[in-house]
Amino acid sequence: MSDTFVDNIERGRFELTEGSHLAYATYRIADGQMLIPYVEAASPLRGTGAAGRLLERVAAEARARGLKVVPMCGYASRWFRRNTQHGDLLG
Repeated sequence: MSDTFVDNIERGRFELTEGSHLAYATYRIADGQMLIPYVEAASPLRGTGAAGRLLERVAAEARARGLKVVPMCGYASRWFRRNTQHGDLLG
């Protein structure tokens, strides 16, 4: 399955498209931090790990930009707690 990851600046979200289905994480950047208020995956992607694959890429993007991450939604918070290799990104 092919996938596409984009920073949709106009909508303020990172998008991962797998097949014809979308997972996204909304974000705001302020004071050197990337705030993540919401993560959503289309119904066919739920339970497939798509949201986790999305957040892996979001974490890489934050790291490349030199930003700390503030996960505000429950899913993003749990994901960062489970993926301790990204703990240095937490702001």
